[in-house]
Amino acid sequence: MATEQQNPAGGAQAPGNDKRPDSGRRDALKALATAPLLGAFAYGLYKKKKFDEGNWNISDVFRVSDRQAAYLEPQGDGKQIRIGIIGFGIRGKQLMRAAGFAEPSWIESMKQAARDNSKDTRYEQYMQQDDLNIVITGVCDIFDKYAEQAVVAGSNVHREATGGTLGKPPVRYRTYKEMLAAPDIDAVIIATPDHWHSTMAIEAARAGKHVYCEKPLSWTVPETYFVREAVRDSGIVFQLGHQGRQTDCYQKAAEIIGNGLLGQVNLIEVTTNRNSPNGAWVYDIIEGATPETVDWKQFEGDPERIREYIDYMKSNKLDRYIGPDERSQFSLERFFRWRCWWDYSTGLSGDLLTHEFDAVNQIMQVGIPHAATSSGGVYFFKDGRTVPDVLHTTFEFPHRGLTMLYSATLASSRGRGKVFMGHDASMEVSNTLSVTVDRNSTRYADKIKQGVIRTDQPFYNYVPGRNSSDAVTSPTELYFAKRGLLYTYVNGKRYDTTHLHIREWLECIRQGKTPSCNIDRAFEEAMTAHMGTRAYLEGRTMYWDAEQEEIVRGETA
Repeated sequence: MATEQQNPAGGAQAPGNDKRPDSGRRDALKALATAPLLGAFAYGLYKKKKFDEGNWNISDVFRVSDRQAAYLEPQGDGKQIRIGIIGFGIRGKQLMRAAGFAEPSWIESMKQAARDNSKDTRYEQYMQQDDLNIVITGVCDIFDKYAEQAVVAGSNVHREATGGTLGKPPVRYRTYKEMLAAPDIDAVIIATPDHWHSTMAIEAARAGKHVYCEKPLSWTVPETYFVREAVRDSGIVFQLGHQGRQTDCYQKAAEIIGNGLLGQVNLIEVTTNRNSPNGAWVYDIIEGATPETVDWKQFEGDPERIREYIDYMKSNKLDRYIGPDERSQFSLERFFRWRCWWDYSTGLSGDLLTHEFDAVNQIMQVGIPHAATSSGGVYFFKDGRTVPDVLHTTFEFPHRGLTMLYSATLASSRGRGKVFMGHDASMEVSNTLSVTVDRNSTRYADKIKQGVIRTDQPFYNYVPGRNSSDAVTSPTELYFAKRGLLYTYVNGKRYDTTHLHIREWLECIRQGKTPSCNIDRAFEEAMTAHMGTRAYLEGRTMYWDAEQEEIVRGETA
């Protein structure tokens, strides 16, 4: 990294060598604009030079490299991979687009958005997205309208807008089992409701199909073991859909903590704040959905699994969470807003906490917590849902000397961060990163005393792609963008993180490697979420027996 006597942009003389009034400041700011890694920290060093002519290196205080985040680049045999996609709802559409296949109507809408707003670069970025060398050979959705849309998207091989030329359409399968039996499918992307994830992943692995599965890994605790066993036994390449694994800032955060720059991290706070019906899973009811166009029986799931779920709920006196007539009635609200009911959902723990936990696990490798205690309730959205819209869970990691707090509300958009609190400094991480030194730090005590380091403002900032303009169109998109879950930067180019995550999975298939969110990381994610959920449902602390690999109940409150 540059020393204080160097210009980070290219070795010009230090600001103090130019006698013109304020020219040094202008030169320094110009240099910093080309070196976003240094940010406020480097400028702070420049200001310190004004009253202290000492000559010391940045690395003497804060050891952070200027290297780019590491991504798995295409180096395999280049073999085309044949993909089947299961589920083409909200997330299924996003995954298909990230893989390079979108409905012509969506592309047309992006083109129009770009015409209306020159700063809206989504169309340009989509068209510049890497060609992953895949073909969509099969699609499956139990809602006819979604299935028909998936066929069109899968045949849009040239990324054409409305009126363009389409390629060979993929086969539409009525059931996922028919798809898994097809010989012309090498791998599947699973984007179904939570209660189907593990079942489909298990059967896909047994059929020898590689799997990209949306989070969370599992709906119940027992199936978490089964899916891990199936993936390990089959040898297929498995990737869980935590695209945050591709976020540049998370990789930089891991380096900072790994270098001990925060001191001992003892408390981590992660949060969810939303304040809209869409953010609370009150999704639109799609026109054309009827008992004739929706396979409700298939949506509900395997009768044996339903019975196991009901028996568990009843045995723990949780009958109030079971759906009407044991989930048998056709309901458009339940079909499109399934996240609101435990009958199909994993609630805030499985849907949103898992993003935050996986980021922490990526950054610090914390693994499954020792204990989890939860509280909350349905306090705002009185729409018949059974999952809470406010949830707080405390996870204890005594072997790491830290606690992680998860705090969520779906009825307030007050911004709160993902904060790692250490003895010497705290770090807030999203799609940017900042470090603020603690005024009582031991590590930085001398520099604080000397006035080199201020403790009332960030000491270090990392802003990838800081000169870009980002078009965000909804509160939900803004929520995910701030958490680094929509895009990141590679060599100055903005990428959809989901695109990079799918690309990594495909390249691991070609290169015989293991993805970043493999089955072991997925198992840790699932068990952590289940501990939080069961702690809420049963009103007691849940413990993890690491030796036996099982969740153990504590005493009730």
